[in-house]
Amino acid sequence: MTAQSPRSATLGIGLMLLGVFLFCINDAVGKWLVATYSVAQFLLIRSATTLLLLTPFIWRAGRAAFWNAPRPGLQLARCVLSTGEVVLFFWAVRYLPLADAITFYLAGPVYVTALSALLLKESVGWRRWAAVLIGFLGVVIALRPSAASLTLPALIALAGSVCFALLMIVTRMLRDTHDTVLMSTQMASTFVFGVVAAPLSWVTPSLYDLMFLSGFGAVSVVALFSINRSLKLAPASVVVPYQYTMLVWAILLGYVVFGDVPDRFMLAGSAIIVAAGLYIFHREQLVHPPIPSPVP
Repeated sequence: MTAQSPRSATLGIGLMLLGVFLFCINDAVGKWLVATYSVAQFLLIRSATTLLLLTPFIWRAGRAAFWNAPRPGLQLARCVLSTGEVVLFFWAVRYLPLADAITFYLAGPVYVTALSALLLKESVGWRRWAAVLIGFLGVVIALRPSAASLTLPALIALAGSVCFALLMIVTRMLRDTHDTVLMSTQMASTFVFGVVAAPLSWVTPSLYDLMFLSGFGAVSVVALFSINRSLKLAPASVVVPYQYTMLVWAILLGYVVFGDVPDRFMLAGSAIIVAAGLYIFHREQLVHPPIPSPVP
């Protein structure tokens, strides 16, 4: 085992920031594209491109990695959850400002902590339960404290964020599964959904739009690689908090590209959610400190 060097930590932070930025660019481009194309068509082309780029990794993993994947029932449940959360996200972002939709997804660590205690029987102390309740308060504020302003798109985004939290729980339960199997089956399930649903509202894309639709998958792969690599170069306690810069980019891109200005409820709710998420992460590091590992 070796200690992480300052250079590795700096590079890890840089890769985390890059990955988060690329995912936000993806979300902004996706919001623009789903204004013209159905979510199913958009996801069909994105997943097809991603699977094509993953082909060398799938080949390297080999057939045995897929046939011997543990707990097939949970693998199927994970595919359903991953497809559901991405469909719900881009369905919501079609009608909501980008920052609003991402705010609900940033509540994921709050949901994961609560669900870990309920589903995985993990021990959660009173401090983290307090942070969970405060995080839920942030979600309520972001939803707007008025029944008249509780819109269907907001509820769709909220449902998507819960699916995302369940996806994280199931992924934790399948942590012995090969990384390539997890990612490729996730993309394959989205592809199947697109094949079934896209023909119902197909719009032939222009060459210009097809470039964006195809490039979307390529950028997703680069973003995911950047984040995964950052976690190998630096401790999670150093790089994971930088994921919350996603909200900054979402607000900025939403304003510059779409003219969205977040209201005071969304800003206040976002601040509470981020604070609760950071505290939960801090407590997780104290309760379950990471074991140092060498950089490959």
